[in-house]
Amino acid sequence: MNRVAITGLGIYSCLGKNREEVRDSLYKGRSGIIFDPVRKEYGYRSALTGYVDRPNLKDKLDRRSRMMLPEQGEYAYMATVEAMLQAGLDADIIARNEVGILYGNDSSAKPVIDANDLIRIKKDTTLVGSASVFQTLNSTVTMNLATIFKLKGVNFTISAACASGSHSVGLGYHFIKSGLQDIIVTGGAQEINYLSMTTFDALSAFSVRESEPAKASRPFDRDRDGLIPSGGAATVILENWDHAVKRGAPILGEVIGYGFSSNGDHISNPTVEGPVRSLRRAIKDAGLDPRQIDYVNAHATSTPAGDASEARAIAEVFGDRSVPVSSTKSMTGHECWMAGASEIVYCMLMMRDSFMAPNINFENPDDDSARLDVIQATRERNINVFLSNSFGFGGTNSSLIVQKP
Repeated sequence: MNRVAITGLGIYSCLGKNREEVRDSLYKGRSGIIFDPVRKEYGYRSALTGYVDRPNLKDKLDRRSRMMLPEQGEYAYMATVEAMLQAGLDADIIARNEVGILYGNDSSAKPVIDANDLIRIKKDTTLVGSASVFQTLNSTVTMNLATIFKLKGVNFTISAACASGSHSVGLGYHFIKSGLQDIIVTGGAQEINYLSMTTFDALSAFSVRESEPAKASRPFDRDRDGLIPSGGAATVILENWDHAVKRGAPILGEVIGYGFSSNGDHISNPTVEGPVRSLRRAIKDAGLDPRQIDYVNAHATSTPAGDASEARAIAEVFGDRSVPVSSTKSMTGHECWMAGASEIVYCMLMMRDSFMAPNINFENPDDDSARLDVIQATRERNINVFLSNSFGFGGTNSSLIVQKP
């Protein structure tokens, strides 16, 4: 079995448009959540959202390529360019290798709505334009990036709700570990426009703490009242360790464990048993004792039931207060389809610079979170091994373990 190195990282999120901006936000515990009046006008119960600037791609891509990219595809392009530059993946290396792409994405709402709104008014489908179909498909990110970067390896989209980005890294790890590919672009992308999150708001899933946007996302806190939608994109380039060494690529980390499970129960209500199996599978795959893990990046989205069940699962696997835990969603909100990938990037930046980002807004524990060592302020601490959790609707669970090279 091959070792799996991480050779490139790219991020475009509400915490910043590149690795160093994001690192600064993580270290300072700076929130990227705002109040969006457009949502309130549209009829949202909660107008809170992570704020992500749209990139200007006019000087980076030709017009045809720009037309076929939806919002989340633009973010994914920016994150992938940054990751490829760090990994040293230029056009020549891509041409000489079967570079694959496995990216998490589970919606492309705005292009679908825009196209149908036009048809409804004009009564003519031909007015939509030929590029529209490539924006509307869930596979929009992989099909566009594979074309733009001329990738010739494995190419498909992972659609697994809020665990999509994490499963993309996990599947990429297995493709490389088993020798099927040498380099894979993995990651996750999430649209953040007001049309993409209406059905979540309809579930009353979002926090209504609108007077204090930066304090609204409160994972593990007793007074949490819901999640905050967010988005952007994150890219994690995985590579066969020996292949990376041979071409002189930077080895930033090593993926050593991937755990997964399905709750096999309610479509939206979380369980404890499902995440426990995912955690234990990842730890077994990595060949570790739980005590060897230095930090856990929790999935915790700031919902009452979800945070409670995860806290119980972490305590069951690791023991009470035995491992430092934080949820970066306290700063980012819930980045949904990208979250499992972006949180790998966030953890990698922490590991690189020897700190643990805080779980901001954690002021009062409840009975479940009191069992955890929740990080309330930035800790200067070496991280040699971290674990990152991602869970999603339908009971899909993913846990990844990465170690310092």
